[in-house]
Amino acid sequence: MKEKITKDYRLIPISKSRYKIEVFSFFFNKIHSQRIKGCYFSGHQKCWVMPVNSLKDFEKLFVNNVFKNRENSKHKALTEFENHLILKRYSKKTIEVYTEQIRQFFSYFPTIAPSDLNDENVKDYMLFLLQKKNISFSRQKQVISAIKFYFEKILRRETKKYFFKIPPNKRRKLPVVLSKKEVNEILNNTNNLKHKAILSTIYSAGLRLSEVVNLKITDIESEKMLIYVRGGKGKKDRTTILSQKLLLLLRKYFKEFKPEIWLFEGIGKSQYSPKSVQKIFYMALKKTNINKKVSVHSLRHSFATHLLEQGEDLRYIQRLLGHNSAKTTEIYTHITTKALSKIKSPLEDIDIGE
Repeated sequence: MKEKITKDYRLIPISKSRYKIEVFSFFFNKIHSQRIKGCYFSGHQKCWVMPVNSLKDFEKLFVNNVFKNRENSKHKALTEFENHLILKRYSKKTIEVYTEQIRQFFSYFPTIAPSDLNDENVKDYMLFLLQKKNISFSRQKQVISAIKFYFEKILRRETKKYFFKIPPNKRRKLPVVLSKKEVNEILNNTNNLKHKAILSTIYSAGLRLSEVVNLKITDIESEKMLIYVRGGKGKKDRTTILSQKLLLLLRKYFKEFKPEIWLFEGIGKSQYSPKSVQKIFYMALKKTNINKKVSVHSLRHSFATHLLEQGEDLRYIQRLLGHNSAKTTEIYTHITTKALSKIKSPLEDIDIGE
């Protein structure tokens, strides 16, 4: 007889005929012990005791029931977590991201019930993600925010430990923007009329990906030359500009595709998906000679930068983009090169010879 250790339990021989059982799982209790022939709880030793010949019955019980019980517990916790986010009116995207982060958190501790997870588990998990997975700052924020929500809103626990505090991101990357020539190249490599209308709308109005797919036909105000953005980031409504060229393109698109509710509809008149828009963009990008690391969101960055280069007031650009703070919009002042091109280097006044 040898000591046997698995992730769920440890069997320690106490005689030639009996094992002492240490169960790591939250599953094992008196009801389950009754299914194992000869298993009983020893008050003297303060542990479960099992005959050697009952080992197969014990292992079968874990295979058939522990995993099932554990997965049911996780599924129930995930469902409760997701429903709470829905009741709090979080966006669909946030619900998807938070739920996935919690699912991965639960999976990292397969032998621990979701309700038994504690601060030390969070610390271990975060160290694993940072040291082994080398996650980004934004991913760290997502993970911490999701776990913090689970602990505070579902488990009703305080989260005062230092690893629940999200550190400031000292490094602020400048967004990658496209030149007007590059935007023109992307749009002209989009042959499908609907696809061209979608990308043109994003660029000409500075929309987010979620905002363009949520546009309805009634959101286009041709008389006032405005586009209504309803329920944008932070559940805010705003208006942005409607380009005359875009209006003509949309009328042409509308005549051919005849959308009914959503401005851009997919198969069966369903709402167009964000993934489909991304696919359109990357298909067009692939046909160009542009080597920049850009995405659909780069069209929005380019919109803001090009307005700034045209001399538009930063406050109006902030309003069009739907930024809460002017500091967020000011990042585009670090990208534009129009003002820099007018600055004369002091070297111009130095005679360095030929």
